[in-house]
Amino acid sequence: MPRFAYTGRSAAGPVNGELDGADAGAVAALLMARGVTPLRIDAAGDAPAETGGGGQPLKLPAFLQPKVLPADVMMFSRQLHTLLRAGVPILRALAGLQDSTVNPRFRQVLGGVRNSLESGIELSICFAQQGGVFDNFYVAMVRVGEMSGRLDDVFMRLFKHLEFEQFMRQQVKSALRYPGFVVTAMAVAVGVINTLVVPAFADVFKSLGAELPLATRILVASSHFTLHYGWALVAGLGGGIWALRRWIATTAGRQTSDRLLLRAPLAGRIVQKATLARFARSFALALKSGVPVEQALNVVAQTVDNAHIARKVEAMREAVERGDTILRAAVASGVFTPVVLQMIAVGEETGAIDELMEEIAELYGNDVQYELKSLSQQIEPILIVFLGVLVLVLALGVFLPLWDLGNATLKK
Repeated sequence: MPRFAYTGRSAAGPVNGELDGADAGAVAALLMARGVTPLRIDAAGDAPAETGGGGQPLKLPAFLQPKVLPADVMMFSRQLHTLLRAGVPILRALAGLQDSTVNPRFRQVLGGVRNSLESGIELSICFAQQGGVFDNFYVAMVRVGEMSGRLDDVFMRLFKHLEFEQFMRQQVKSALRYPGFVVTAMAVAVGVINTLVVPAFADVFKSLGAELPLATRILVASSHFTLHYGWALVAGLGGGIWALRRWIATTAGRQTSDRLLLRAPLAGRIVQKATLARFARSFALALKSGVPVEQALNVVAQTVDNAHIARKVEAMREAVERGDTILRAAVASGVFTPVVLQMIAVGEETGAIDELMEEIAELYGNDVQYELKSLSQQIEPILIVFLGVLVLVLALGVFLPLWDLGNATLKK
């Protein structure tokens, strides 16, 4: 039996290895059953292709490749649903969408999907080969549609799922726009004062020959450090950010950072609710598409966008496979709120867990929208206090020596 080398993604991160199989399709099916989304499958010993043909991602430098926006994938899903529902063959539908796509990079992606599909590769594997343009959840749901023969319904559900995800991203950007502007303005103001204003006053203070107040000494020392060692500060900040990103890129680092993010003030509550909404929506979508509970949990673990909760969902899947109920597995995970646990309990008793998960997604989705709209209002008092302290230190540092000089002059 031929041996194939594969590269793929799982909930724990990238994986690679070799498997025996009748053909690449059989290896792909085996990997999907194990919870691994295949990205590339080659005959063992063959070098991967260097061109963008055959569904393989282009080998251009990353900065030269135009981006495929989430809106592109969302509209593609909606249009493909319409074409498939109208009875248009999949290859003809992809050809039409490729010709009408405005984004040149996405046009190349669709061309790769068509080429792979014409060579006999399954549609879900064709999507998985496109360099991360279609995420694990998207690929898994297309796989479900292929098995159930309901691709048109799956693409409509994917459209609604992507629409919700895009709306949430827009809400986050809108909520952070005002605080980001204020923090940027404050940073620029502090930089200007440290490099231009304080040095001019420092020469005046030095000529006085008197002992300077504490606030003034702090300002002068800060300005001196910025002027003489600012490069070290920038280098240290850049190195720290680089090291942090490298650490978060590791499996352990990602899980630790995501766990700490859930406990962060202000943002932690929003992240938790958003993650639970994504879990409930993905779980309901998978169950409505006819996916078994164990496989549905495996798919959801790849879509919750939080490594800590993904690991807990994987543990839930393993517990369900051992014979536990979904409720007992969810309670043991320790990451679900009482509301979610109550809905799971009722859903298992009534057999309507998919409908109740949709209600949870709607509930927490609305909560997240409200929290995001009020986030700037919650951050505003903190910014005002910080800005007030900064202005107070600057005022005391600049005017106290002048006040002392004026008093000394009057006494003379």
